Amino acid sequence: MQIVLGRTYLYGLERVKTKTEPNILEDRQNLLNTIEASNWATEYTGKKVSEANIQYLIQYNRIPVATYEGRSLLDPVDLEEYYTSRSYKREQLYKDRLGKDLHWHLSFDQYSESETTKHVHRLHPYKGKYIPQLVEYFLDSHKDAYKKNTYFEPGDIVLDPFSGSGTTLVQANELGLHSVGVDISSFNCAITNAKLSKVSLEKLAYMIALVEEKIRLDDVSRSINNLDRVISSHLSEINREYFPKPEFQRKIRNGEIDENEYSSKHVATFTKWYMKKMSAYFDTEYRSVLNADFLNKWLAPSVQAEVSSAIRTIENFEVCPERQMLRIILSRTVRSCRATKHSDLATLYEPVTKPYYCKKHYKICKPLLSSLSWWRRYSRDTLKRLSEFSNLRTNTVQFCIEGDARTLDIYREISKEQPELAELVREKGISGIMTSPPYVGIIDYHEQHAYAYELYRLPRKDKHEIGPLSGGSGSKARTSYVDGIVTVLTNCSTLLKKSANIFIVVNDKFDLYPEIIDRSGLQIEYQYKRPVLNRAEGIKGFYSESIFHCKERRYDH
Repeated sequence: MQIVLGRTYLYGLERVKTKTEPNILEDRQNLLNTIEASNWATEYTGKKVSEANIQYLIQYNRIPVATYEGRSLLDPVDLEEYYTSRSYKREQLYKDRLGKDLHWHLSFDQYSESETTKHVHRLHPYKGKYIPQLVEYFLDSHKDAYKKNTYFEPGDIVLDPFSGSGTTLVQANELGLHSVGVDISSFNCAITNAKLSKVSLEKLAYMIALVEEKIRLDDVSRSINNLDRVISSHLSEINREYFPKPEFQRKIRNGEIDENEYSSKHVATFTKWYMKKMSAYFDTEYRSVLNADFLNKWLAPSVQAEVSSAIRTIENFEVCPERQMLRIILSRTVRSCRATKHSDLATLYEPVTKPYYCKKHYKICKPLLSSLSWWRRYSRDTLKRLSEFSNLRTNTVQFCIEGDARTLDIYREISKEQPELAELVREKGISGIMTSPPYVGIIDYHEQHAYAYELYRLPRKDKHEIGPLSGGSGSKARTSYVDGIVTVLTNCSTLLKKSANIFIVVNDKFDLYPEIIDRSGLQIEYQYKRPVLNRAEGIKGFYSESIFHCKERRYDH
């Protein structure tokens, strides 16, 4: 007979995988079952710790666990270590600021950034998307300590009427669910359908190499890359000498130097040298080559020349999934090549045309002169992510429809794209919705990808967005927003089966969703309050969002 230990071992410094029978009684005397552990933790912390709380710690590997005759056993030493840990203190701090009703298990703080941006989810940046783990929690058919019910089963159909960059659809594929998305934005649909497309990695790699060769052999690219190497080499020497890490940051923290005065002095000296080098090149080479207002403003002329060469090569390929993937790689490349400070990539302010002191990196940085290194980085990253996702794909159907979910005949569009799926919708109905609608006055979804719309001459439908940043968040904007979301949910309801589960993720700071849900013929089954730990652009502060679990309203007679 053995006690079998979990991922982390319990006993002593040299921890072992099992405890055998001769010592089992002695070992068991020091271990607690889950009820005993909850009582111990309640007494130790002075706060109520339920058995479900302990099960949560076990399930998400927050604490080592042993199993004996089917029971989970815990060591008080490990419990004490957890309840004095940074993770526990962070949870308590958020609950103190945002309320005790916070559903901390939905923070998914046990996951690293690489896990919350896994495989194709980071093929292209997108503001305002939720993490795949949140989608998995509600779509996955496996129960856990907190989710009492199973809402979806493999083979069910899920709808996302605000598909965005396709997180719901990608995770539905991974979990064996069919799914359909709708989005007003042409580029959002392009991102989503590229993520879901089946590409030949060999063919894509070959096409990537051809595009890279065209960029590399372009006359402007060769000239500017030679210059860029000289400038970058000299800048590295300057940064090593005057902005060494971590000594420079330490001097700032200790008040030994004035950061602004010190950096301004060295930026001015380097800029004088930089402009002299640049003037010799741009006397003959300075020109804008892309006939596009945004790109002319935000891309250096040398980058424009490379991008122009790349896009000509891409558009000459036959229409195929691999060509669409190249478009996504180029768009991601262009985004990173915009002439902005490193701290302002998500929100642009003014074009940067000279070296500057970067408060993000504590050193002098310069404008980007070539796109080649970013094309290489993102093309290789894309191949890696597609390969990872290919090992997880299921034989299910997912696609995103471009259109306005308020008025779109969704069933007709499904029938055109996937007749067999349409028949399944007709017979069974859609099992539910998993979506995150836009928030009121937060993001202009078309404008965040303005470079892509110009690059590929895609139609913009900014005026059809619900709750755009440009419309503000006043009473008129809120009224329009409520009407818009109600119309979307009402339009979708005709496709849902009677028992459909609807999950809506939103920051409802104006308390609009009780009215929206009621007017849509739905009722709230449960409302989760989820802490958001990592926000876009490094925004600090304590923040939560709501997940409304809704069903069709029942009328009692």
